[in-house]
Amino acid sequence: MKITSVTPYVAWIGFRNQLLVKIEADNGQYGWGESGLSGRELAVEGAVKHYREFLIGKDPRQIGGHWQEMYRSQYFEGGRVLTAAISAIDIALYDLVGKTLGVPVYQLLGGACRDRVECFASYPGDTPLDQYADLTRKLVDAGWTSCRVNIVGPPGSDYEGKDGAIFDTREGIEISIQAILNCRDAGGPKLMIGSDAHHRLSVPESATFLQRLPSGTLDYIEEPIRDESPEAYEALRKMTDVPFAIGEEFSSKWQFKPYIERNILQYARVDVCNVGGLTESVKVAAMAEANYIDLLLHNPLGPICTAASVHLAAAVPNFSHLESRESPIEELPVADVDVFTERLQLEGNAYAVPTAPGLGVEVDEEVLKEMSVKLWEPPRLWRSDGSYQNW
Repeated sequence: MKITSVTPYVAWIGFRNQLLVKIEADNGQYGWGESGLSGRELAVEGAVKHYREFLIGKDPRQIGGHWQEMYRSQYFEGGRVLTAAISAIDIALYDLVGKTLGVPVYQLLGGACRDRVECFASYPGDTPLDQYADLTRKLVDAGWTSCRVNIVGPPGSDYEGKDGAIFDTREGIEISIQAILNCRDAGGPKLMIGSDAHHRLSVPESATFLQRLPSGTLDYIEEPIRDESPEAYEALRKMTDVPFAIGEEFSSKWQFKPYIERNILQYARVDVCNVGGLTESVKVAAMAEANYIDLLLHNPLGPICTAASVHLAAAVPNFSHLESRESPIEELPVADVDVFTERLQLEGNAYAVPTAPGLGVEVDEEVLKEMSVKLWEPPRLWRSDGSYQNW
């Protein structure tokens, strides 16, 4: 069996571009993968085209070997653009091989450790403060056991001369604290509540935010600061007892290594479409398992990312929850229904472990071909003095 084609597609699907990769083999089978690195899809598409040159003609079953060649072949190993491309190709290869063998992808990863993959819900960013309690009760009544509050500021006004909105950190902290307290009061002690700071905070700002919450209110803080410095996270670790969820931007097991070995994180936010696909994800999961760290999977993209994450979650023992863009308090974007003719379906607060061969997702390629890329930039946030603030 040999690879006959590697085709990247970049198209505006739903509310953002998605970079999908289709890999075909001479046995008539094919697989689909998806890349992360949102907003920089054209750069990733270029990397996929480079890899295509030496992948065609090779055996698609040699997934681990192909991963090594893609990662190391340009001498300059790694980087988020390259691993985003590797992720899409790796996932597509697993899909193809699973279909060829007639088994779901998680069987290629060692088989299932669970029957259901439970998810956590996120509150919409524009949720008014007085609605958090009602939305929490709605989640609990529907059987959801985990939710996440984003750290957000008040509705921003345009900053003259710049695109985007003002993010007042102190006011954002105050609003977010009250939102979390409202959620805890409404959800009770059993509800798992996290908060995503989207690395908008500094070390002292993070400490202020977390220290002002009563002990036990928050089950984890996600990405409070940027991740380039493990030492900065170690400093913050000494200032709070709230568990850390880190890693959605990490693009290899080596980026996770210091955080795992030095016990800086308590939840690994693995993104299968950024970290290097399923091949790298299971290695990160094993490293985390050895340190009693569970996976809290990042899942902001499309149905292929969701499916790959479900198969990963099914196969590893140390899994907590999967991020979901669909819940009783958040509607799933419907603009992709014409592209994805088959997809995994959420049942309550979880995905049943699938039984179909491969990932369990099908794409209408003819519809996809008619769609076009739309250059997109993440939202821009600015401080009141005109300096840039992370989105």
